[in-house]
Amino acid sequence: MSVEKPTPARSPKTPPDPRAARLKAALKANIARRKAQARARDGQDMSNDPVAQDTDHHNE
Repeated sequence: MSVEKPTPARSPKTPPDPRAARLKAALKANIARRKAQARARDGQDMSNDPVAQDTDHHNE
């Protein structure tokens, strides 16, 4: 009886797949762009919100 170990699909020393690296970079750029858009929207909402502007006057 011999016990066979399952071989991994990839060995850790294989060079990275160029497609995977390209997709990873595109995903990272997409996430950064979406975060920037969300930050810009949040900043606009606060400056155009009359309630947020009204609360600033109570501190005077």
